[in-house]
Amino acid sequence: MIRSSRTVLALGSLLVLPFVLSAQPGGVKTTTQQNFPADPAASVPALSALVSARTSEMADVISRFASDQQVLQRRYDAPDSPAQRTRTRAFYTSWRARLGALAFDKLSQEGKADYALLENHLRYQLELMDREELQRKEMLPLMPFADRVLALQDARRDLKTIDAQASARTLADITKMVDSLRALFEPAPARPAGDSANGAPRAARVPAPKVSRTVGNRAADQLDQIRNTVGVWYRYYNGYDPLFSWWATNPYQKLDEAMRRYATTIRTRVVGIQPAPVVAAGGGAGGQGGAAPAPRNAAAANEPIIGDPIGAEGLAVDLRHAMIPYTADELIAIAEKEYAFSLAEAKKAAREMGLGDDWKAAMEKVKNMYVEPGKQPDLIRDLANEADAFFAKHDWVTIPALAREDWRMEMMAPERQRVSPFFLGGDLILVSYPTADMTDEEKLMSLRGNNPFFSRAVVFHELNPGHHLQGFMSARYNAHRRVFSTPFWNEGQSLYWEMFLWDRDFHVTPEDRLGALAWRMHRSARIVFSLSFHLGKMTPEQAIEYVVDKVPFERANAEGEVRRSFNGSYSPIYQAAYMLGGLQLRALYKEVVMSKKMTDREFHDAVLQGGPMPIAMVRARLANVKLTREGAAPWRFADDLPAPRPFPSK
Repeated sequence: MIRSSRTVLALGSLLVLPFVLSAQPGGVKTTTQQNFPADPAASVPALSALVSARTSEMADVISRFASDQQVLQRRYDAPDSPAQRTRTRAFYTSWRARLGALAFDKLSQEGKADYALLENHLRYQLELMDREELQRKEMLPLMPFADRVLALQDARRDLKTIDAQASARTLADITKMVDSLRALFEPAPARPAGDSANGAPRAARVPAPKVSRTVGNRAADQLDQIRNTVGVWYRYYNGYDPLFSWWATNPYQKLDEAMRRYATTIRTRVVGIQPAPVVAAGGGAGGQGGAAPAPRNAAAANEPIIGDPIGAEGLAVDLRHAMIPYTADELIAIAEKEYAFSLAEAKKAAREMGLGDDWKAAMEKVKNMYVEPGKQPDLIRDLANEADAFFAKHDWVTIPALAREDWRMEMMAPERQRVSPFFLGGDLILVSYPTADMTDEEKLMSLRGNNPFFSRAVVFHELNPGHHLQGFMSARYNAHRRVFSTPFWNEGQSLYWEMFLWDRDFHVTPEDRLGALAWRMHRSARIVFSLSFHLGKMTPEQAIEYVVDKVPFERANAEGEVRRSFNGSYSPIYQAAYMLGGLQLRALYKEVVMSKKMTDREFHDAVLQGGPMPIAMVRARLANVKLTREGAAPWRFADDLPAPRPFPSK
């Protein structure tokens, strides 16, 4: 980055910003236009079309599965407990056996698609349980007591009459085990003066369990979860059962404190994370008692990024579930090819701005054209109205009147901005922008990272026809398929619209094109760094450096991206799904729209109204691809992609 990009904005200078945008990008004019229709009746659909809408014979089967799954998740609410694992595995295994007994060949194409989707889902859930079993074995040396303590909540859910004295004894036994394990990681206590006068050697100390930082971090998080579960168990009885309170209050408080200290020790001694401030435990001898674990969100934002790589085999399992017939290395090569296109276009835009091939300098100029504090909500509103008007001119997709009306806007909390530095959307737009209590450097990075040109390129990604329209339609059409939700459908579809509008000259000025290219580069980079991390080829710090080099993001924003990719909030292939899902939809568009088999509107409506699923199954539905019980034959979508449209050189 050029030197000026690192200049920290002084607090007082926020009142006079030298780079404040004086005109909105893309010809947008400030407006107070409302997004609701003049005629409220326009929000009511034609009911005859809904009555005649085609559905699948499997819809009720899948709805029943989803409802039963939710019931069991509520019933067995001690995560990873012995009973929860046993009952969940039996549930998926039994459903898969019953599914196999159905007469597949008698189903319609929509029914066959649903059958294959459910089979794929059930198989994957069992594969995930196998993966979790291996992870549990890795953590066992640190937490040999886990099953025993979680069984307390299992017994409560079974409505077994509690033996208060025996429960207190169990708590005390586990506390001794936790304290003994913690002591193994602490420095050996100093020998009292005179203790060695008799010359007797000190007994050899039992070594602490040897585990990796990754396993230690996972175990500490699991320990927090166990501690919370035990607190729920304790609060159920405490005070309502006087004998229980008499026996168990003191042992519970000791166990709660022992687990808190042990989790801190693991993070400090194994993972290398400095402990967060201690939150005092609540509840006395006669109160409802039991402090829940201290919230770690704010502290976690500044902790080292550890992650939990799943390896090539784990990626293969996840990609199979997404119906992606490529290896991780092949997908990285696809991403690098897409990045090369974006880089060439960024240099072209830079030349138009008089900066030669220095695309990074051009991006810096764009980022410095931010709006002043307090004005970002107005900008997002105006950009949303611009995108809405652009789509209204064309017959590309159905956007119901109510879907134009019902979205809302709120501000994003500062702590969340550390892991989500850009605005988020759906039916609720969360605006990421500086707050008064941020540091000057944080304020500047937020201002620059959310500049109008970056924001313009993705407001429709978050609203219509992106995430907001996806949620609107999936709640109203084929709602049974929401259980098959996949980022390749939702994130891929929003990214597809970004590429679709690029090809249709929504981005004309070099500044607007750079805003769009910043995100396109970003999505290519996500594939590379996320898959490379899980393959063991890139550390989190290397991933941050890669993003800083390849994508025009502020370093803090790049760190936030990498942090949220690896902190457990997203599945291992989630970040790769944006670009890959978008490319799949481009290949399918070429197959069914460019061949004149469907119109733009028919295609886009069919994708949205069909419900979430892997894009290979969208193709099977729309192109009438032959299906078996396992799905369709592998689709090498990258072999038949339409060429991206380069912007004409000037």
